[in-house]
Amino acid sequence: MASPRTVTVVALSVALGLFFVFMGTIKLTPRLSKDAYIEMKRAYKSYVRALPLLKKMGINSILLRKSIGALEVACGIVMTLVPGRPKDVANFFLLLLVLAVLFFHQLVGDPLKRYAHALVFGILLTCRLLIARKPEDQSSEKKPLMGKAGNAEEQPSLYEKAPQGKMKLS
Repeated sequence: MASPRTVTVVALSVALGLFFVFMGTIKLTPRLSKDAYIEMKRAYKSYVRALPLLKKMGINSILLRKSIGALEVACGIVMTLVPGRPKDVANFFLLLLVLAVLFFHQLVGDPLKRYAHALVFGILLTCRLLIARKPEDQSSEKKPLMGKAGNAEEQPSLYEKAPQGKMKLS
């Protein structure tokens, strides 16, 4: 039986991966939603206008939108399908992208309702990364204790220490 931690990490990985594949695809092509694609084009034009440094670097709105969309699709596929450490790397890159998008939204003065989804998915990416990188909890396993005579004794788990039977509540 898989641990609850493993189930949580896998569920978050698949859900987040599919979301970012979907959002990246919307940035790349109008096939999924023409209205959303047009809105993305408009938004990225305002981001480039608000940050003249991008223009000086030769980055226009099309290049910015397509590069972010391609990175979202690639990282989303890794999050969904690839096992192991690459998921954490993809998670980290997506978290950086979400932070950049939040910065862009703040820069152009968008209301919260326009970037609430980025905020929520940034929190979910952070949670997934923290859960995945947390070392295994060993408190539920029996650990040897040294007794007075120096002999190793087994420490009962928390479940075994719990009182058994009925409790009187007043």
